[in-house]
Amino acid sequence: MEDELIDSASLSLTRKSQLPGTGFFYPDSLDEDRSEERVAEAVEGAEAVVVADTDADGLGCVALIREAYGATLEWATFEDDLVERVARWEGTGSDDDGSDDADPESEDADRPRSTVALVGAGPYSLDEALENVAEYAPEGIDLYVCDLCPDEYKWIAEELDAARSVASSVSWYDHHQWDDGTADAVREAGVDLVIGESDEECTVDVTLRSLDYDFEDRWIELAEVTRDHDLWLKEDARSDDLADYAYWTDAEEYVSVIGNFGVDLPDIVEQYISLRRVEKQALIEAAVSRAEIKQVGPWTVGVTYGRCSQNEVADALREEGADAAVVVKPAGSASIRGSEGFERAHEVARLVNGGGHPRAAGCKPDIYDDMLDYAHHWTTQGATTKRVILRAFERVAAEVEDAETDAEADERDGDVVTDDGDATDDDGESGVADDNADGDASEDGTDE
Repeated sequence: MEDELIDSASLSLTRKSQLPGTGFFYPDSLDEDRSEERVAEAVEGAEAVVVADTDADGLGCVALIREAYGATLEWATFEDDLVERVARWEGTGSDDDGSDDADPESEDADRPRSTVALVGAGPYSLDEALENVAEYAPEGIDLYVCDLCPDEYKWIAEELDAARSVASSVSWYDHHQWDDGTADAVREAGVDLVIGESDEECTVDVTLRSLDYDFEDRWIELAEVTRDHDLWLKEDARSDDLADYAYWTDAEEYVSVIGNFGVDLPDIVEQYISLRRVEKQALIEAAVSRAEIKQVGPWTVGVTYGRCSQNEVADALREEGADAAVVVKPAGSASIRGSEGFERAHEVARLVNGGGHPRAAGCKPDIYDDMLDYAHHWTTQGATTKRVILRAFERVAAEVEDAETDAEADERDGDVVTDDGDATDDDGESGVADDNADGDASEDGTDE
């Protein structure tokens, strides 16, 4: 197959929005081999290894751990490369497309390596990452796992045990919502697991308070700004810069910048972000224009398709009245975003091979058996995936309705109605019926 057919840089924005990045077409078998090589190179001679999600939250944890070990790489290692990328964007308005389009062979083998090795992973590749660490890491390392939550312990049991046998200590920092059984099993395996409150902390917060190190104030600021984006608080404009830069650049480059400068990014980084956002905004607008609004149970759900920044798309759909937003990606995965009116994103995601937080979750339905399924996915703009996820919304809505019906029945069973119609408690004390028991707004304008 000709390279031009899968080269995102040569596509129009319309087509780029509807197709996955170049990296999607790189076979898993070859990618697994290269992943092993990358891990072997990264962990050689390391004193510590961090297996982390490669978003701003996960990479912020890596920067913190490197600071504690005195192992931050110098910014000059990456600066020249970024200057060249900025020049290409200024000249053509396009380049590689960040993590989606990264060329697995493009990494600079001559770069210095930190003694705190970074092994990037996601929820679906955590087992592989742990297996590679167990295979290639030196005996006696300190192992950290950051910003990752396994759906079930059995998926990582053997790999974690193997990694534990190599490491002198294993610490795991996260803020996702864990199943109690999974958390107990990880702790019983000899891991120091610290789980933060998912609606109050990001994993950088958890790592910052868990490491036995006296961090400077700039690291506290990093945690605050990272949390602002990761929990979608949207109170600090700098948090979008961190999130975008982490997505668009090499993980090692991001960790180096944050490690050296904190949230005060260098001018060349700000310039790069500004250039990339022109295309980002166009992809957001394309996804919003495709959106459909559906009513599922008590919730209004906005559903769309496209390669885009899902959080900004979700914001736009909320402005159009959606309680929840579903953004289906060309690679087959989907992001589910909630609001004050919908805090069950993680419940929906768990029904379709995913998980996450009450207002932010992700999934990838297990419906792709061959490339014809993907071809159908691209040409129908994710029609099957949308149906599967909307059915999950329907199941959650039904569960909520059943729970509310049971609660009302329990409440009725706990009361005795006297002949004159007044409600009387079981202990004989009479009460007055609540005018707002049906949930209508009270006189002061607040909901009961």
